[in-house]
Amino acid sequence: MLRGGARRILLRLQRRDDGRAVVEFVFLGVLLLVPLVYLVMVVGRIQAAAFAVSTASREAGRAFTTAQSDAQAYPRGEAAAAISFEDYGFGDAGVVAISCDGSPCLRPEGRVSTQATITVRLPLLPDFLTGSVPMSVPVSATHVAAVDRFAGR
Repeated sequence: MLRGGARRILLRLQRRDDGRAVVEFVFLGVLLLVPLVYLVMVVGRIQAAAFAVSTASREAGRAFTTAQSDAQAYPRGEAAAAISFEDYGFGDAGVVAISCDGSPCLRPEGRVSTQATITVRLPLLPDFLTGSVPMSVPVSATHVAAVDRFAGR
């Protein structure tokens, strides 16, 4: 027959583990799933911001260079960028800066540079973490548009 220590080991090996695997699976699943869902949320928001600034800078440049005069060009560029920011859900969070390589801006073959910027606040972070964790990510894009060489202005 078996002695005391060997008998306990044999009994432990023969014991059934019904129900423990389910608890461990649920615990580990939640422990791994929560950070993964948060990561997907953050990456999705930053990707939306990247699309928004890219589209806003491109459309602001196009709207600016197709205007009839410099006085019309700036409001057109800013309006086009605002529409792009709104399309991606950023509304007033986006900023566009328009600059020209010379004067007047809309001269033939002139270059117009547009830079769109959004500061994306990371979701679900409490305010007391402001000093230790970055709370936002800046995303920007620049586009250079050329004024048509044969534009009749």
